Amino acid sequence: MPSWAGRNYSLLTAAAFVTNLGSHGALIAAAFAVLEAGGDGGDVGLVAASRTLPLVLFLLVGGAVADRLPRHRVMVAANALNCLSQAAFAVLVLAGEAQLWQMMLLTALGGTGQAFFSPAAEGMLLSSVRGEEASRAFAVFRMAMQGAAVGGAALGGAMVAAIGPGWVLAADAAAFAVAGALRAFLDVSGTPPRAPGGGMLADLRDGWREFAGRPWLWGIVVQFSLANAVVSAADAVYGPLVARDHLGGAGPWGLALGFFGAGTVVGALLMTRWKPRRLLLAGTVCVFPLALPSAALAVPVPATVLCAVMFLTGVTLEIFGVSWMTALHQEIPEDKLSRVSAYDWFGSVALVPLATALAGPAEAAFGRTSALWGCAALVVVVTAAVLCVPDVRNLRRRTKQVAARGEVGSADAESAVGGLG
Repeated sequence: MPSWAGRNYSLLTAAAFVTNLGSHGALIAAAFAVLEAGGDGGDVGLVAASRTLPLVLFLLVGGAVADRLPRHRVMVAANALNCLSQAAFAVLVLAGEAQLWQMMLLTALGGTGQAFFSPAAEGMLLSSVRGEEASRAFAVFRMAMQGAAVGGAALGGAMVAAIGPGWVLAADAAAFAVAGALRAFLDVSGTPPRAPGGGMLADLRDGWREFAGRPWLWGIVVQFSLANAVVSAADAVYGPLVARDHLGGAGPWGLALGFFGAGTVVGALLMTRWKPRRLLLAGTVCVFPLALPSAALAVPVPATVLCAVMFLTGVTLEIFGVSWMTALHQEIPEDKLSRVSAYDWFGSVALVPLATALAGPAEAAFGRTSALWGCAALVVVVTAAVLCVPDVRNLRRRTKQVAARGEVGSADAESAVGGLG
């Protein structure tokens, strides 16, 4: 085992692999459960929105809680809530008695658990590795997650077809139970003691100051708030429609999504070897290809070309993902990691429900092709804009040699990157 893969890191990686394997299959199972209960596409959208809404509402609270309480306990409690809600969902589906309001309620409980889990998990992971091998550790972690996502979606789809969505939901509940048990063994004895806070609102204000005081941080979060919104609308709404009308149906679209997942695995593998000195400059330049899938759907290109585009996008987006995690690990104090992660997560998902809801009206007003070109253009514009932020261009990877020359502050420096010289 590599020297950087300590006990906590290994447990976190194993648990993330298990939950990703189950959750990506469960996403497919939930949609088919709604359809088998007599619902339509609108009902599927309502159930999906039921998960997103509490995620947006409770993320910031979840980040403050995770920096106040032991993070592993927050993670285990969230896993328990997800396990119970998915188990109840599975029982209702297997019994043939699932109603729309019940599925929405149980899905909302799952989203609430995710809102508390995600900031705690990211803070725990970022604090579990040390030194110059941090970026390699994050790359391996993300490679495990992305591999599980690809495998989970494929396995979940096959299981839904073979044994029905109820059993896939039950398997996801079991995966949460296993992952929660693994996370219960995390060792937090080495975590520095945290000074008593002044209450939840004070913790949220403290996290906001940490977030707002770093132009590279809030600049990139704003960038992805807009980019994620339009890309989600293109993937969730326009992609299936283009596939139906021009590519031959759901099969080619599913294959293209599979190529995207494979690209993320390759990108993570690449980042186990490549360590760009200017972290955010390299990562942000690699966001430009995120515009390509929307442009390819706007043309539209043949399915084989679309698969190649999706693969390239997956590779480059994962380069950004590893670079971003490395920058957070390097620049954010340990006791504020979860709160900063919560603002990051909040920005990433806040506009997604609005964008997907407006996708249909935008298509009616401007046409599908124009809407897709608009999605591609917005990704390019916001990515170019964030490159105008000096801290994004200038943040450098911290190494032992650089630190010895005194070119940067300590790993816990709280000033903005520009203030570090």
